[in-house]
Amino acid sequence: MIYDPARALELLRIGSGRADATFRDGQEDAIRHIVEGNGRLLVIQKTGWGKSFVYFIATKLLREAGNGPALLISPLLALMRNQVAAAERMGVRAATINSDNKDHWATVEAGLANGETDILLISPERLANEYFRTEVLAGIAAQIAMLVIDEAHCISDWGHDFRPHYRLLERIVKTLPANLRLLATTATANNRVMDDLAAVLGPMLEVSRGDLNRSSLSLQTIRLPSQAQRLAWLAEQLASLQGHGIIYTLTVRDANQVAQWLQSRGFNVEAYTGETGERREQLEQALLDNQVKALVATTALGMGYDKPDLAFVIHYQMPGSVVAYYQQVGRAGRALDSAYGVLLSGLEELNIADWFIRSAFPTRQEVAEIIGALEQDHDGLSVPQLLTKVNLSKGRIEKAIALLSLESPAPIAKQGSKWQLTAAVLSEGFWERAERLTALRRVEHQQMRDYVSLPFGKHMGFLISALDGDASAVAPPALAPLPATVDAELLQAAIAFLRRTSLPIIPRKRWPAGGMPQYGVQGDITLDHRALAGKALCVWGDAGWGELVRQGKYADGRFADDLVAACVKMVGEWNPRPYPAWVSCVPSLRHPVLVPDFAQRLAAALGLPFHLVIAKTDDRPEQKTMENSAQQARNIDGSLALNALAVPTGPVLLVDDMVDSGWTLTVSAWLLRKGGSGEVWPIALSQTGHEE
Repeated sequence: MIYDPARALELLRIGSGRADATFRDGQEDAIRHIVEGNGRLLVIQKTGWGKSFVYFIATKLLREAGNGPALLISPLLALMRNQVAAAERMGVRAATINSDNKDHWATVEAGLANGETDILLISPERLANEYFRTEVLAGIAAQIAMLVIDEAHCISDWGHDFRPHYRLLERIVKTLPANLRLLATTATANNRVMDDLAAVLGPMLEVSRGDLNRSSLSLQTIRLPSQAQRLAWLAEQLASLQGHGIIYTLTVRDANQVAQWLQSRGFNVEAYTGETGERREQLEQALLDNQVKALVATTALGMGYDKPDLAFVIHYQMPGSVVAYYQQVGRAGRALDSAYGVLLSGLEELNIADWFIRSAFPTRQEVAEIIGALEQDHDGLSVPQLLTKVNLSKGRIEKAIALLSLESPAPIAKQGSKWQLTAAVLSEGFWERAERLTALRRVEHQQMRDYVSLPFGKHMGFLISALDGDASAVAPPALAPLPATVDAELLQAAIAFLRRTSLPIIPRKRWPAGGMPQYGVQGDITLDHRALAGKALCVWGDAGWGELVRQGKYADGRFADDLVAACVKMVGEWNPRPYPAWVSCVPSLRHPVLVPDFAQRLAAALGLPFHLVIAKTDDRPEQKTMENSAQQARNIDGSLALNALAVPTGPVLLVDDMVDSGWTLTVSAWLLRKGGSGEVWPIALSQTGHEE
């Protein structure tokens, strides 16, 4: 096909909305390469360079010449939404099939079949969906003019735990006709990632690699060990920082907490996480339209989110690798002369990073348990059924299943809703790869720790060198460093904020699947035998009260008086109605004095009588050793009973030190209500954060 430079430039100007727009270095060469069918191409260009213009202009030119539609693999819904909007600006008819738009699938499929779609955007997971492969992709496979793989670094081993299904592309690419146009794009690829991509996409892969330097970004690292210090710093600096930005956190819990703190200080910010759900698109647009000062986000708001005038990206904790950090901080300053990229570093990030590294792959024991359970049931097991068979969390089971099912050949396969064993055996290569990548993650994490310790002005060069780029032309930062100090009054306010956070305890309304045989109960828990909604003071080990709870349980053997006072304050603010007339607690054989002592002191502080009417009748493993709700329910079945003391009739405050799955409190409340008590209000010092 002959490339039309005049039409390509016209499309660029339409798409950018600028009548004077011209191609950046490498853009037109990449479009020409693809349109003329000169082989497979990998484009590595920094965020904001305009990689989407390459594939959308190429798509439009190919369609205008009578070719079939393009297929674009894209990892994030936020990214897809931006891409669809960008495509439509230049008249490219884009459609997407993803988990959020099921109501539109039939319309999208009809548009594809009728030739009304120029480019279809899908996630890599869609390639594992049998219906999509057989009913949608099979119908257009012969007509596809171009395959685009966006964020192609995810194909590499680097991306396995971000989106494992990118591994499917390796098999799909090997089956493609040699002359099919293939374009892979990314902002982040060091030499190791490039070698991986060449191995997957073909030895004849052409590479277009640009300059990684971002002269508009002023990078800085500030070590502030405690969360309270970082919250105070954010509140102080956000008041004077110009423009709008993103504050990244490592966990959903931190994103919500940081957003709540900043909101309490009068800032118009919102949390954006994988749990934001239907509000995601609304929040993305709010930031684009400068309706919020910042989004406090996890990596759910990441690759491809395009706000050219983003004035700052601040990290609340250190990310795990240079690749991840460069991707995220690169959101800022694309169309500005200067922008801030500030990384705050704190104590908890080391434990979080270690958890991510250790949990990236299933262990041999976990795989053995899952395989063993499937061997026992020839009809296969669903994930909920597996939860009752193995002592693993739902997340661990799902991660193991995803990785095992993507092996070639795969030792397990899905039939309907159930997983079954195949004739294949998991190769030793799986474990060798896991060990190699785990070691690599440790190296990458140390690289980020080295980055944190750099003096001001040395950060951009470090990043570029770490990504195997040319750091020789790096200029000094355009902006002065932000203060590394923390206002004393704001720090005290942040400490108080962390210590006033309480969390809801949601009562169980149904007994577990299969019931509790020793108690002879199953199905719904009747309203008059059910606990009411309760309160937990904090998250186990977290900032605020969490560390004091940990110290009381495992170091001091007694919970501090400050925790009694905090719970008195929490109950006062909560003010449950009908108000408790007495206090009881959940007993323990392992720590027989710990919780009763605390509950008695709490009862005295509230001016209420204390009655210990529940007994632990059977020594069982600690609930924290049970990895999912089904196992925790079985572990508590039959282990609690009322003792010989009379149960008072009024509403009761039921105290425990930790709440996990909630089954201990559920059974305790059921026993109390059966014994004649009034309403049961559960209260706990901490939630463990265990997966339900």
